Amino acid sequence: MALRFTVPEMEAFLAEVFPQVEGMFGIDRMDEELLVMRLHEDERHLRPGGTVSGPAMFSLADVAAYVATMARIGRQALTVTTHCSIDFMRKPVAGRDVLAEARMLKLGRSLSVTDVLLFSEGTDEPVAHASLTYAIPPAKG
Repeated sequence: MALRFTVPEMEAFLAEVFPQVEGMFGIDRMDEELLVMRLHEDERHLRPGGTVSGPAMFSLADVAAYVATMARIGRQALTVTTHCSIDFMRKPVAGRDVLAEARMLKLGRSLSVTDVLLFSEGTDEPVAHASLTYAIPPAKG
């Protein structure tokens, strides 16, 4: 399925609908096969011990699934998370951005299902795995 946003258009859309997270995330790649997003790690995302917190990684996975869905369905800001399961597998590397690789598993009229792997930048072993389902509002007709 052809994407309905370019990267700059998606970044502008996110800034419009979620101004509270502006600057937290970046899009490294967005195409029909894969979305790669990054959490720009800074002090507000850290937990005691100096590593990225679970809530920050959850946010990255959730935003990546949202962007993967929006890229395919267009401007439907009221698309919402209905399910998320996340497994934290290892501690992220301190001082590195966290990358999300999001793959759309299914896109229907009312639901999307996305698989997301999270990595510390520059590493091959995932730090977390998430599966997210989004509810897509009915088309106005």
